[in-house]
Amino acid sequence: MQAIPDTLCYLNGEYGPLRDAKVSVLDRGFVFGDGIYEVVPVYGRRLFRFDEHLARLNRSLGKVRIASPFDRAQWLERCRRLIDAQAADDQLLYIQVTRGVAVRDHVMPPDLTPTVFMMTNPMKPASAEQRHQGVTCVTARDFRWERGDIKSVSLLGNVLARQISADHGAVETIMFRDGFLTEASSSNVWVVHEGAVLGAPKSEHVLEGIRYELIRELCEEAGIGYNLRPISEAEVLGADELMLSSATKEVLAVTQVDGEAVGHGALRGKPGPVYAKLYEAYQRAKTLQSI
Repeated sequence: MQAIPDTLCYLNGEYGPLRDAKVSVLDRGFVFGDGIYEVVPVYGRRLFRFDEHLARLNRSLGKVRIASPFDRAQWLERCRRLIDAQAADDQLLYIQVTRGVAVRDHVMPPDLTPTVFMMTNPMKPASAEQRHQGVTCVTARDFRWERGDIKSVSLLGNVLARQISADHGAVETIMFRDGFLTEASSSNVWVVHEGAVLGAPKSEHVLEGIRYELIRELCEEAGIGYNLRPISEAEVLGADELMLSSATKEVLAVTQVDGEAVGHGALRGKPGPVYAKLYEAYQRAKTLQSI
């Protein structure tokens, strides 16, 4: 059994040690996975793209019919208190909102008080070796539910998908639905073709990662083409470069998929020039877009 740390967390209006936090067994987040979550990167104790993360939190809440419990100032006050209590300067802030506690019934009970939980953990960035050599991924059919656009706590499909790559010593599982790219188990996937960055179009099958807009901005800054369109499995496997993006990975080069090196010529199996430009631009953005 893993030891639970005693770092400060927030639960339903109270702050206390994480290891002492408790929720009812009838919380709908526990019995149904009826809730949503958000993860916000923190660099130097400053929240990165906080307003974008808050907007996605509110979009997910709206899609599952849970009223947002706080306004921006109230969220920010709670976030800052938890960040200040953590020893690490670079952190991941986790927010979870469930529908609340009720007798078990599939129908959504009206007028419940949402359960709100927040915590922070030290950031675990990609290693220097992963940055230098890139990472390995495997592929799988996207067998998850149809509402990938909701950042739901119902993550069993993502857990099973991620375990596929873990079983093969890989970092991520890149998924395809009906022969076209959706995303990875906990990352968005980017294809480089003829110097341009391509991403899967926004849909109910894809979580709109905060880095969707950020990657577009970074591409514009670096003079790199950017387009969202359907991407076939063959295009992914034949890409010039492949990249992952997420709150923890930032942007990360994929250099091997299903045991085959990514890319062509002298750069085959190595992080490419587009990745290098985007990674540098991302580091600059971290200092400019944090509050």
